[in-house]
Amino acid sequence: MMGPVTDAFTYTVPVRYLEVDQQGVVFNMWYLAYMDEAFGAFLTRNGMSFDDMIAAGVDVQLVHTELDWSGSLRWGDDVAVEVELIKLGRTSFTMEFRVSNRVGAPPVLVGHTVYVVIATDGSGKREPPAEFRAALGDVR
Repeated sequence: MMGPVTDAFTYTVPVRYLEVDQQGVVFNMWYLAYMDEAFGAFLTRNGMSFDDMIAAGVDVQLVHTELDWSGSLRWGDDVAVEVELIKLGRTSFTMEFRVSNRVGAPPVLVGHTVYVVIATDGSGKREPPAEFRAALGDVR
């Protein structure tokens, strides 16, 4: 496993036709999908895939998301999602997602998602193992 990556991470994907509504913009639910895909890619890029996480005995559960729009994505845009850890607690952490219509453009949406780390054996919340904290970008 590689160590934590400190430079910015951006996940990109083209807007697909099925994601656009009759108003010509990306329907709101797709932003959550972009954020979820970006989070998985962020972890994998930092050395811990979802399979690795499960093998380490932990998973994550989304418990809260806030989304603030200042624009919209459209057919033909290249979605760019910047991902960053902004808070790490004992059993939870908060990620920030900045979604724009191309790399380097101002965000059309900023989202904050709180996840709780849970044990895969059903025993409830637990502290994230060191390798998971490292994949999130924690440098303790």
